[in-house]
Amino acid sequence: MQVSNIVNLGIKELRSLARDPMLLVLIVYSFTLAVYTAATAIPETLNKAPIAIVDEDRSPLSARIIGAFYPPLFMPPVLITPAEMDARMDAGLETFALDIPPGFQRDVLAGRQPAIQLNVDATRMTQAFSGSGYIQQIVTGEVNAFIQRHRGDATPPVDLALRVRFNAELNKGWFGSIVQVINQVTMLSIILTGAALIREREHGTIEHLLVMPVTPFEIMTAKIWSMALVVLVACAFSLVFVVQGLLAVPIQGSVALFLAGAALHLFATTSMGIFLGTVARSMPQFGMLLILVMVPLQMLSGGTTPRESMPEVVQDVMLAAPTTHFVALAQAILFRGAGLDVVWPQFLALVVIGVILFGLSLARFRRTIAQMS
Repeated sequence: MQVSNIVNLGIKELRSLARDPMLLVLIVYSFTLAVYTAATAIPETLNKAPIAIVDEDRSPLSARIIGAFYPPLFMPPVLITPAEMDARMDAGLETFALDIPPGFQRDVLAGRQPAIQLNVDATRMTQAFSGSGYIQQIVTGEVNAFIQRHRGDATPPVDLALRVRFNAELNKGWFGSIVQVINQVTMLSIILTGAALIREREHGTIEHLLVMPVTPFEIMTAKIWSMALVVLVACAFSLVFVVQGLLAVPIQGSVALFLAGAALHLFATTSMGIFLGTVARSMPQFGMLLILVMVPLQMLSGGTTPRESMPEVVQDVMLAAPTTHFVALAQAILFRGAGLDVVWPQFLALVVIGVILFGLSLARFRRTIAQMS
């Protein structure tokens, strides 16, 4: 092995990438607009949900309930007739339609348990799930306050002291932006290395390399360090200028320690990209393989859903995936300010997994080159 060959081949890969405008656009988009969108596009809490109310009672209690719905949780209620309710729901004008029956206040004061009908458009999944609970709390609170003639709540037997750590504002954007950066590191590293290998085959330049005094190890290592460097620089830029700068997300731990863990993760995922690039014979095949690989890596690694809520079999299998350990160390460092004394098991796991994937990819790469020669 000659270090100069690895360096020169890596520089060649960087020049090839610089001449590919589509991949450059993908890199820029993935670490800027995609991160910003993940942090801001989907609100975690209910926000300006449209609601219509059918007031068949027209009593002080029903007026009190109508007045309890206001921004930012709900849009100002639209008063409609019973005949309009189904048509407006079918047209998608409201997510919720509340029907207050006639004699509602009379039944409440008489100690009966009248029913209020709530129609929910379940196609708006996020609003439907959280909004139904909010509406039940609002209606129950207004009815209790009306009966008691005041808004004082009964003193609970236990005082629950809530302490929110690591995200005091419960801001979904803090979580979404960092998780998106983590996912993009995995996706781009696999795409760039796999695409670099397939591009060599499609352009016929891999044959030129075979007649040069370079080894498969040097060719593969050059692709890995060059593509990993690109992703690592883009990740650092996104954390500093997009996450901390544009989105004002406070990062608790050391960015340098996170980037060190990302470098180990990139060693594993770029090796995986080389392996997929040797299996696929064209870019369309590589794209199909990428979907089959990326979906479980992102969904089952603990980035969006805690691993403890998954079946034990899935938890055990995903311990062999580098994303599981990368997500754990990234969240520990960036969210909770953990140091190396806390995340060293994840660092060690990434080293072991990276070495195994590198060995498998190198063996597969050598067989592929032998078949071509």
